[in-house]
Amino acid sequence: MTFMEFNGLFPDEKAVVDYFIKIRYPDGIACNHCGSTKAYPRTANIKVFDCNDCHNTFSPFKDTIFEKSSTSLIKWMYAIHLILNGKKGISGLQLQREIGVTYKTAWRMLQQIRIAMNNAEHKEFVDTVVEIDETYVGGKPRKGNRKDDDDPPKGDGGGGKSKVGRGTDKTPVIGVVSRDDKAVFARVALPNAKGQRLSATQLIDVLRVVSKPENNNVVMTDEFPGYDPLKKHNYVHLRIDHKQMYADGEVHTNNIEGFWSILKRGIFGIYHHISVKQTTIGRMTTCSIGC
Repeated sequence: MTFMEFNGLFPDEKAVVDYFIKIRYPDGIACNHCGSTKAYPRTANIKVFDCNDCHNTFSPFKDTIFEKSSTSLIKWMYAIHLILNGKKGISGLQLQREIGVTYKTAWRMLQQIRIAMNNAEHKEFVDTVVEIDETYVGGKPRKGNRKDDDDPPKGDGGGGKSKVGRGTDKTPVIGVVSRDDKAVFARVALPNAKGQRLSATQLIDVLRVVSKPENNNVVMTDEFPGYDPLKKHNYVHLRIDHKQMYADGEVHTNNIEGFWSILKRGIFGIYHHISVKQTTIGRMTTCSIGC
């Protein structure tokens, strides 16, 4: 959606309320107390409805991210628009500048929208090809924090060569993508896996959330030995050796690796840093690579 299309769709608060009601109540608005469809908005406050049957007042925004928010609904919708169009994410300060609110409000709006986008009721991948891979999030160690740095060379910021991937103190994240609709399920590995080699059990536990053997999925992986037991667990397992090639026809893990690239570009370019605390308590998420 372009900026001009957004303005045409949401010219005022009433347009936002009507749009929301059409999505949440496709058969017409119903009272939250008695279920009656004989409800009408108040003239002074269009976000509040009165019921003709039980004579109670209710809000159609109850149990949503808009509940009890005094921020303009147009600002909420524009914040959602910016987040959906910002493929690598948007910072709280940027949102503050864009919609004209305080940083505290912008930060809360971002958190609420992310929670709403988090699909806890994710669907399982069935009859499709899935790719599974792992990545490590945490950035380079700061000066004096590198364990492999007994005698760091001068001019290196106090550290030797920083390890990447397995063997670091970064937090491992495991992701599974469906080639059918490019939906991604990603989850932070157990906190005690930080700095350790991921086990086959951890990898398969994440895979089983969205892809069980009976789902008739083909599982694509790289040559990491942690994926060796997949066939023993009755998965159809194909793998690509990245030392030889990136893809062998349809056998590749390019989709999940592309997702990791977008994730890390967002960290480097937008957020710059993610604390270990925020990483290890990360939520389970399902999203689209193209969003």
